[in-house]
This record gives sequence, structure tokens and C-alpha cells, in this order.
Amino acid sequence: MLKPSPKVIAYLGVGSNLGDRLVQIESACDQLKQIEGIQFKRMAEVYETEPVGQQLSKSFLNTVFEIETTLKARELLVVLEKIEAKMGRKNKGEGLDREIDLDLLFYSDLSIYEQGLRVPHPRLHERYFVLKPFCDLTPDWVHPELGFPMSQLLSDLYKTV
Repeated sequence: MLKPSPKVIAYLGVGSNLGDRLVQIESACDQLKQIEGIQFKRMAEVYETEPVGQQLSKSFLNTVFEIETTLKARELLVVLEKIEAKMGRKNKGEGLDREIDLDLLFYSDLSIYEQGLRVPHPRLHERYFVLKPFCDLTPDWVHPELGFPMSQLLSDLYKTV
């Protein structure tokens, strides 16, 4: 008999700077709720942030989703990429406008280094647009590699600006 996969808490960074940005975020949320093996838990406040990158033309709306999943990290990444493609995202490069951007920030407290999959997200501690909404949800979450709570990483980021 197969054992069910254990449930894991995962956090997703979500952003949009094309079209009706809030509708894009809500659509991504609705699509995640339809995926077997994913239970949507909550969403942080939505923040408007300036684009990072010279090829970006419009400001972003950003938030963080908390989900519980029985999917493995790679399976979850595939789901996120399929949702992005379905919503019209044609490129995966940084510094480009996008209808939706779904990033796997944390998968439990695991560190994963595989081809095309890096968890925790390697630059999340440098990004206000990730840290601020993340701290709305779970300010005491400790980054498993850096060893600091997210609230401290946000505070440290403010000091460097």
C-alpha cells in the first residue's frame, strides 16, 4: 500500500505588472485552489512596488501565498510554470514585464539545489517586494540557510536602502 505524501507548507512569491494586475493575482490564486494536492491557506496584503530592471515599464503588484501541499517541490514548480504559461507568460527571464510571476520561495524549511530548482529562492532576502508581504503572514519564519527571522531580514534591508 502506498503511503500518502506528507503535507508541507510552502510559500509562493506572486507578482504582476501587465493587464489588470489584481485580477491576474486572483486568477493565479483561483487556479492553485483547483490543483489536487494543494490547499490554499492564505494570502498576504498586496503591495504596489516599483519595477526592478531596466526593461520593465510598469509597477508591480506583489504578494505572497501560503499553501499546504502534498506535491514534491519539483511537481509544485511544474504546476507554477503551467499556470504562468496558461496566463500568458511567454518569457522566464528577469527584468521583463509579465502577466504573472509565481516563484517558489520556501518549501518547508528544506534547502533544495537541483537543475532549474533552487529553494529557498536565492534572492528573496534582497527583495522588499517579497519580504514585506511575507512578514505580513509569518514574520518569525526563520530562513533555513541564513538563520534569521524574515522580520529581521526586512529590517536589515531597510538599513541598506
